[in-house]
Amino acid sequence: MAAGAKVGVVVFPGSNCEQDVAYACEQLGITARYLWHGERDLGDCQALVLPGGFSYGDYLRAGAVARFSPVMEEVIRFAETGRPVLGICNGFQILTEAHLLPGALIRNARLKFICRNVALRAEASCDWLDLPQGTVLHLPINHGEGNYYCDPSTLEGLRDGTAGRVILRYCEEDGADLPRHGAPNGALDAIAGVSNAAGNVFGLMPHPERAVDPQASYTTDGPAFFTTVLALVTEGVR
Repeated sequence: MAAGAKVGVVVFPGSNCEQDVAYACEQLGITARYLWHGERDLGDCQALVLPGGFSYGDYLRAGAVARFSPVMEEVIRFAETGRPVLGICNGFQILTEAHLLPGALIRNARLKFICRNVALRAEASCDWLDLPQGTVLHLPINHGEGNYYCDPSTLEGLRDGTAGRVILRYCEEDGADLPRHGAPNGALDAIAGVSNAAGNVFGLMPHPERAVDPQASYTTDGPAFFTTVLALVTEGVR
């Protein structure tokens, strides 16, 4: 499937999920190429992934230093051409710091690192995820700064699509809304993932790359986060 599709996996000092992303890509028939944070040549990559980890040790705040890496100038240009960019966990944090996505990720509400499996509900579609609204997924989370926050006007813009869109929300196992402030990390409006207004840049705190291999995960809901973009690049849409 998707023969010839090539995804660039950006590696920063402190990234620790790049091999998981590359492995997930390979399981789905995608060629993964590592891109060091100092590179300025993205080659023939058709999509980019910023993986999880602790770029630059999360000094200052998560993603704040990585945002100024040389490769990010190319990531921004790449995104501005409408090509797909995915940020997972720390990658999501970096994309908000680079203003490619609205809002910010702050310390978890209880100021504790969280590592657990969670239920998520698909709220909208973007280039990286195209599932029926209301689809419930299960993925692991692993972060200390996953508490999504934005100001009221940005939240309104996410709801009407002018600032982007809410793609994923934390939910109950049956897909029902969580109680107020019930998100595992305290995220505003239980937001777990958002896209930009164009839909080609998508950031989420859960780790879909860890839910691809049935021998290594309790769930295999991860491929849904890669197959849509595979179809796009294979068909030559992008």
